[in-house]
Amino acid sequence: QVQLVESGGGLVQTGGSLRLSCAASGRTFSSYAMGWFRQAPAKEREFVAAINRSGDSTDYADSVKGRFTISRDNAKNTVYLQMNSLKPEDTAVYYCAATLMVPNRAASRYGYWGQGTQVTVSS
Repeated sequence: QVQLVESGGGLVQTGGSLRLSCAASGRTFSSYAMGWFRQAPAKEREFVAAINRSGDSTDYADSVKGRFTISRDNAKNTVYLQMNSLKPEDTAVYYCAATLMVPNRAASRYGYWGQGTQVTVSS
């Protein structure tokens, strides 16, 4: 029922910043909690951040806490991931996902996924 398209990925040096965007289709965006996940080469997909429907509650993986910020603009049907102080270990394909359930760290709780956007952090 919702289509997600990520953008904003690219190549950045260690310590740099990048902002990812995830644009959702439809007019029911505010019904979904949103999450960001990432998958590095030869690794499993891991939770990065999540945000509730109204945008007033967030959750972060310990590995990104203090460096990344998830936010949403329901008027624009868009969720963002601001990434600061990037490290080489942040290199991965980043995916946004939507769920009609409460925000969750488990990928299995999300029923809708974007195509992913590549983030590469060079040393």
